[in-house]
Amino acid sequence: MTDLILTPNINRADDFYAELLAAHEGLSKDDSDALNARLILVLANHVGDRDVLSQAVEAAKQNG
Repeated sequence: MTDLILTPNINRADDFYAELLAAHEGLSKDDSDALNARLILVLANHVGDRDVLSQAVEAAKQNG
């Protein structure tokens, strides 16, 4: 079983954040929410490990 990485691990994190904000520019709340949902599913598919995904859900619930 792989453990979820919760320490900073994104190469050029500021660039990614700017790209994410730009992707939401001009979207309605509903369209922005839909984009987030699609992004979550794309990334979840990439991770693929159900144990890690469950850990991520729990971490998000605790830090929300």
